[in-house]
Amino acid sequence: MGGGGREHAIAWRLAQYPNVELVAAPGNPGIAQVARCVAAPKAIPGYAELAKAEKVDLTVVGPEATLVAGIADEFARQGMRLVGPTQAAAQLEGSKIFAKEFFQRAGIPTARSVQVSTLQEALDNIKCFSLPLVVKADGLAAGKGVIIAQTLDEAQRAIHLLGPRLVLEEFLEGEEVSFIGIANGIDLIPLAPAQDHKRAGDGDTGPNTGGMGAYSDGRILTTNEIRVVRDSIMLPALEHMAREGTPFRGFLYAGLMMTAHGPKILEFNVRLGDPETQALLHRIDSGFLEALQFAAGGPAAKLTWKPDPSVCVVMAAKNYPQTPELGAVIHGIEAAEQTGATVFHAGTEKRNGQIVTSGGRVLGVTAAGPTLDAAIHHAYDAVSKIHFDGMHYRHDIGVKGLKRWSSGNLHVGTGV
Repeated sequence: MGGGGREHAIAWRLAQYPNVELVAAPGNPGIAQVARCVAAPKAIPGYAELAKAEKVDLTVVGPEATLVAGIADEFARQGMRLVGPTQAAAQLEGSKIFAKEFFQRAGIPTARSVQVSTLQEALDNIKCFSLPLVVKADGLAAGKGVIIAQTLDEAQRAIHLLGPRLVLEEFLEGEEVSFIGIANGIDLIPLAPAQDHKRAGDGDTGPNTGGMGAYSDGRILTTNEIRVVRDSIMLPALEHMAREGTPFRGFLYAGLMMTAHGPKILEFNVRLGDPETQALLHRIDSGFLEALQFAAGGPAAKLTWKPDPSVCVVMAAKNYPQTPELGAVIHGIEAAEQTGATVFHAGTEKRNGQIVTSGGRVLGVTAAGPTLDAAIHHAYDAVSKIHFDGMHYRHDIGVKGLKRWSSGNLHVGTGV
């Protein structure tokens, strides 16, 4: 279910299994190369009817909004298998206020915060924090509902823009890491760590976006750091969700800040990240389908990983993330893939026989290499083959990893 870059990566990876037939709703021109695309139903019950009509064995949900709306509950009522949490469990992403209160109940390390429901309450609580201050909108915001305010004036503007229901949170120093597990309600299969690049501009400048690129490398976290994340954040979350009667099944995505005092949770998402998925699934060697079946009640499974790092560079439409201009003809996708890269379609459609832009994030150009430096060069070589009017992309995806390891701050881990 879905039609973005994350869903293209999922379909691309599953299509490598023999005897697997894929149906995508609605899909996109890239997904159409590996799956049969059908129109997306207008309401959740329609997806269940579609799955029944197509005799689908397992449904994988990409977008968070559909999970928050309760699609897993509808499929369960009809006795059909689906990878994704119930509506109650999906509140972990659907409400930042719910999530912060859950972290506190479960004893999961997180930033100090205040949850407010009115603008005045938010303005009154600014004085409880030093600057910079993190202001988070309560509901779904497609990765763009967070503002880091450097001044009091910026904080007040952020409150008026994102409020009234908000989380005000202390700013944590450290490096962000994406850590995703595939959960069956009790246990989880960890994916390799990844790093997203949220800001629109090089050097982490400009406004927040849904993600301008990501990389996965086995050195992002050490084996011990992975153990700490699993034991202090991921497993306690699963245990507490089950204890509260809302067991979590599906993709549990932890946005972490690796601080001097250990990992702290910034947020949970209830689906695969985008564009982390593109880099991660590019690295998976085997076990992905089996892990999905595990999440839907199947037997234990294990993922195996290719050692080579993967890098995904997002190519965006003009004026993204503000008001992207759509409809530009895209040239050079085939030439990019002839370099050995994989081009995942994120916001494209076919019009009059041509591929044109139809969303803010247009393509996720993904490549691997024996080293992170080689993977970065491979990805940007492929990017250079593609052109559409107004396109823009960051030129530094993965560079923070190069800087970290060249400075001698080496992380040596399996990455899983």
